Amino acid sequence: MSFPNQRMRRLRRTETLRRMSRETTLSRDDLVLPLFVVEGHGVREPIASMPGVERFSVDQVVEECRRVWDLGVPAVILFGIPDDKDGRGSGADAADGIVQRAVAAIKRDVSGLCVMTDVCMCEYTDHGHCGMIEAEHVVNDPSVERLAMTALSHARAGADIVAPSDMMDGRVGAIRRALDEHAFEDTIILSYAAKYASAYYGPFRDAAESTPQFGDRRSYQMDPPNAREAMREMALDIEEGADVLMVKPALAYLDILSEARRRFELPLAAYHVSGEYAMIHAAAERGWIDGPRAMEEALVSIKRAGADWILTYAAADLAGRLGH
Repeated sequence: MSFPNQRMRRLRRTETLRRMSRETTLSRDDLVLPLFVVEGHGVREPIASMPGVERFSVDQVVEECRRVWDLGVPAVILFGIPDDKDGRGSGADAADGIVQRAVAAIKRDVSGLCVMTDVCMCEYTDHGHCGMIEAEHVVNDPSVERLAMTALSHARAGADIVAPSDMMDGRVGAIRRALDEHAFEDTIILSYAAKYASAYYGPFRDAAESTPQFGDRRSYQMDPPNAREAMREMALDIEEGADVLMVKPALAYLDILSEARRRFELPLAAYHVSGEYAMIHAAAERGWIDGPRAMEEALVSIKRAGADWILTYAAADLAGRLGH
């Protein structure tokens, strides 16, 4: 009995051959570590729903940034959790706000690290929504004004990249204008361009204390069944001045990421969100899967689908096992 000349297993025979034949390589340079910053001093608070993830006071987040920079992680993204919240999210654009102080401290001590900031209102408002509220409705244009001022305050503090995550219409253009008018034309905008109203955000909302106090976010975040709409959102953000586009969540939306890679030339980011991260840990704790292998496999799939940058809570853990 003759056998085909092509034996696909030849190139899988040894680890060396598998490495040499590998089509997609995950590296430390692909990773962005999300960090939660709180008030106080000497604070490191474990987050129960996100094993291995903590909240940090400003002094401790600087230490954590120094550690991850030494591991080879090139970038972090900061989420601020103030002690005091109100209806307009006053702490979001305060010059002495939690994120603003954290950015300045990190850039003083770990100057080479790329510092991104999440630009949204949900961590700062007492109602937990991503914009301003009128009659229990999230209003678009007043929210955009607040977001632009927040992004500008982050740039003034020294942020390299501002990342609006709110999904208000027109916010990328408003932020670009505000930055340019105040001589921050080099500040990069990473737009959460296709952010879905997902069930995978639960642990994050615990960590950031940002669960909506009424209703939900489906009137502004994208409807999960929609794909063509995501392409429209991305195209509009490019027109408005976005430098980098992001898909969130990542694993449940690899088709969106792949199609965006096919259509657009801008760098693409993907957020491996809290629920996706926590599920792997939960299964590993029960002995159902090999946690480190499953985590790396998940991130490789995100890279293979087209992501240039991957925001993941596993960045520091993976950095020690990955090359540049």
